[in-house]
Amino acid sequence: MKNITILGATGSIGDSALSVIALHPDKFNVFALSANTNWQKMQILCEKFQPKFVVMMDESAIEELSKVTSNNIEILHGAEALDTIASHNEVDFVMAAIVGSAGMSSSLAAAKAGKRIMLANKESLVLAGNLFMQAVHDNNAELIPVDSEHSAIFQCLQSGKSGLSKIQLTASGGPFLHTPIEQLKTITPDEACAHPNWSMGRKISVDSATMMNKGLEVIEAHYLFNLPAEKISVVIHPQSIIHSSTYYEDGSTLSQLGNPDMRTVIAYALSYPSRMASGVAPLDLAGNSPLEFYAPDLNKFVCLRLAFDALKQGGNAMGTLNAANEVAVEHFLNHKIGFLEIANIVERTLDTVQNTSAASLEAIIANDKTARKTAQRIINA
Repeated sequence: MKNITILGATGSIGDSALSVIALHPDKFNVFALSANTNWQKMQILCEKFQPKFVVMMDESAIEELSKVTSNNIEILHGAEALDTIASHNEVDFVMAAIVGSAGMSSSLAAAKAGKRIMLANKESLVLAGNLFMQAVHDNNAELIPVDSEHSAIFQCLQSGKSGLSKIQLTASGGPFLHTPIEQLKTITPDEACAHPNWSMGRKISVDSATMMNKGLEVIEAHYLFNLPAEKISVVIHPQSIIHSSTYYEDGSTLSQLGNPDMRTVIAYALSYPSRMASGVAPLDLAGNSPLEFYAPDLNKFVCLRLAFDALKQGGNAMGTLNAANEVAVEHFLNHKIGFLEIANIVERTLDTVQNTSAASLEAIIANDKTARKTAQRIINA
């Protein structure tokens, strides 16, 4: 029986993880759950899974949850509490699914505690890739990617990296793949969040629409697989059936295919190196529409180009990119800026913030604050 902490339990990844876990009550026990404000959904999860600990980031949510939850469940608050349930000595596996930079500290705490980290929080690597990977190495932690693309690469590389020439991440292209640039000026948040293939939170849905999400995944792949930007490429594949590919010097290409459902990836991360039922239907290639592939238009999807640029710059550029994007997307979702302004704000922030080395966690956090203030100043100007 493996004890599991799920960070970000009320989000889409948390839903999928708990769905898979519920299929295997003999293998997994939910030890701790965390959420931001959604105490109503957390109450339901507590009744079903009876965790030992719950962490809520919102104080008023704790007050409400305490009124309706069993006294056997200890309810905690704050970032330090997230670190506690991620590194607890009774925990075996940690699902790191908190969106954005808010998930970095707890993911790092899990790494330092030598846990199996099922990583859905790509910002941990975007902001602190070198530090994070060093912590994984030094503490014999296991790092299993939960993004469908990185899981695909991870699976394809099980035989090793001999003869590997490059990896290629697939991208759906989001809801605006065939939308002319001129029409993107008037896109609303609801339109940007209407992803054709995946059910995700609003922030990551906007990132998918701008293709910033794919850019962050390129940076994540750099750290996960120790490859330079030149050996990572992106292809748009609207059907989301091929999840990514590895290319070899002998002309071979290996790809991982499956229906677009995160339960497959999560089941693999939970059962690795074995496999187990995920609840996902098998892929029916004959019953699917033809598979399409396009080269990404970097003039249209500027955020993808900026992510490659930041990776090549190194240092704090990737953290600056992420911070500016989080600020810009929040303002877009609140109807304060237009869709196309997101990339513009990110690019101007990258041009403004001095790029220095990301040598310590303190330096990374300081740069994150500077980049956020800079992006906010650009928006207010």
